[in-house]
Amino acid sequence: MNTFLRLCLLIISLHTTAQDIKTYADSLRKAADIPELAYAVVSSDTIYELKTIGYKRSDIQNNTTKAAIDDYFHLGSNTKAITGLIAGYLVEKDKIKWDTKFYSLFPEMKKESNPAYTNITLADLLSHRAKVQPYTSGEEFNLLPEFSGSKAQQRSLFVKYLLQQQPIQSNKLFDYSNGVYSAAALMLEKVSGKTWEELVDEILNQKLKLRYYIGWPNQKDLSQPWGHLIEDGNIMALPSDHPYKLNYIEPAGDISMPITDYAQLIRLNLEGLRGKDNFLKSQTYNYLHYGLSKYAIGWANTTDNNEQLSEHSGSAGTFFCYTLIDKKRNRAYIIIANSATPQAQKAIFILRDKLIEKYN
Repeated sequence: MNTFLRLCLLIISLHTTAQDIKTYADSLRKAADIPELAYAVVSSDTIYELKTIGYKRSDIQNNTTKAAIDDYFHLGSNTKAITGLIAGYLVEKDKIKWDTKFYSLFPEMKKESNPAYTNITLADLLSHRAKVQPYTSGEEFNLLPEFSGSKAQQRSLFVKYLLQQQPIQSNKLFDYSNGVYSAAALMLEKVSGKTWEELVDEILNQKLKLRYYIGWPNQKDLSQPWGHLIEDGNIMALPSDHPYKLNYIEPAGDISMPITDYAQLIRLNLEGLRGKDNFLKSQTYNYLHYGLSKYAIGWANTTDNNEQLSEHSGSAGTFFCYTLIDKKRNRAYIIIANSATPQAQKAIFILRDKLIEKYN
């Protein structure tokens, strides 16, 4: 058993009943070498836990880099639920339908595309049922041609290229892909007349009054949390000018938010799931989370044993974000770290289980 797991078992045995959550979480953070950790537990009308602990970066740990409640964290693939929320908004506005076909909006692309994608719809794309290649690894992106222009133009060229490739050959219910969210974003842009970035701002900022940033937090401000990678066996803070960027797949995984604002967004989802209309109608939230088996619109789901759970993990390798929504028990759990190492992920799920134990 490695040192980290021994520490975790020791922490659990000593503190599951006696130690407060913050101290427990900080012990896990230190054991897993996580610079900064944020966590929240909310219901549809209550905030039970909302904390950030640690430091914004691994290489400088002092009073100026201490965790702050307004720190931004990269959501990674939990961004997919935000793109799904935008889609739900436009469906409610009758701008588009879940079964709208991609090529009904982009007939000019059809001739050069692989015929396997002829009938793909908005829901197919957002639920990973379009059999589009994944683009979840650096190796895939390294093989791409270079796309120029604005971010929206780059995404359009990327999607055009993507739909010329061979589909995934599998019998699985869904095949996870980042590329599908760029294709779905093109559809949302087409029917709204706005770029994905403009739609994000309209909904998160203008309508919901939530703070966000597209990109790594330290690109917004160097005093914000830095993401971390492993280099030569050591954890390394990722500089803001590092060439690692997610331009082609931003709608799939490139929004950052403070946990205060992200928790409010999750509360809106939970409130909607439990029957109350708010920004969207309750039936729309239920479709986003449970409209399709196993993976709906930006959310994986489980409906076994009369339970309805939706969850998602998000990471572009430098942060790790995990969210779980328990509809029946009216609880949501959020944990985010500015490290995504295997040890960090183990610590996050141990903390999740501790929070569930306390609040269920």
